[in-house]
Amino acid sequence: MNNVKSGLIGLITFILILLELIIGFGTLAIINLPRGLIPFKSFKIFLSKVSNFIGDLTVYGLKIIMLLMHGNNIEIINDDEEFDQNEWYMAMSNHQSWADIFVLLVSANYKIPLLKFFMKKELWWIPFVFLANQTLNMPFVNRHSKEEIEKNPGLRTRDYENTIKSCKRFLRSPSTIFSYAEGTRFTQDKHSSQNSPYKNLLAPKIGGMATALSAMPEINTLIDYSLVYKSKKRGAWNFLTGEMKQVKVLVTKHKIPESLKGKNYSEDYQYREDFKDWIDSIWKQKDADIEKLKF
Repeated sequence: MNNVKSGLIGLITFILILLELIIGFGTLAIINLPRGLIPFKSFKIFLSKVSNFIGDLTVYGLKIIMLLMHGNNIEIINDDEEFDQNEWYMAMSNHQSWADIFVLLVSANYKIPLLKFFMKKELWWIPFVFLANQTLNMPFVNRHSKEEIEKNPGLRTRDYENTIKSCKRFLRSPSTIFSYAEGTRFTQDKHSSQNSPYKNLLAPKIGGMATALSAMPEINTLIDYSLVYKSKKRGAWNFLTGEMKQVKVLVTKHKIPESLKGKNYSEDYQYREDFKDWIDSIWKQKDADIEKLKF
């Protein structure tokens, strides 16, 4: 009987989320149709603001669905942090599951400007991912490994230039540039193979964030989200059925040092080292915080 009930909750949650995304992105697609026909910068800025407004409404709809189907089980810690909707922010999080994106969007909804995710280019074929790229200025990026860059150093410059170009779209309206600093979802196998120095985290990859900051030195604050789920299950169906509904979200603000602004990540070796050291210091504290937050 419990399996039937769980399956029904999962199915209804899936249908409601799918309908919400179809309505939200369908509206965004229609509104953004004139973008290619009217090349004026002021019009593109207007479309960006309207798109962000609809994006926030869509996320709010997802929040209502999660409350209706799973209850109020997201515990946001430091929820009294003050933010400005007219500012640009950088944000990052540990990456635990497929559900993270929903938990993060809901946790940030109407507190900071809409999260804009760097998305792997391999995911362009997914309709909602493609529409997010086209209507909400969420850029696709290529991610090359350290080994690939060592074999072909030109990849670093190419990645840098592509990210800089993508970040210019963020300047149209206040946004929160978001990156999963680990670069992939955490698993014990990945943790072991990477020989990570952290107990609860993979080693951070800072190229995307450092490059974004190179392009947007007006960003003054990094927002770090630490997610801790009660359930050990991490599948999409586990999220839909509510097995992953209990989650703690620690929100931490970090002022970005002035010495890390306006530098060229592609060419400045010292900047890369300084940025890495700064993120590593945050990662050490984050690792300890996650340990304390565990259910």
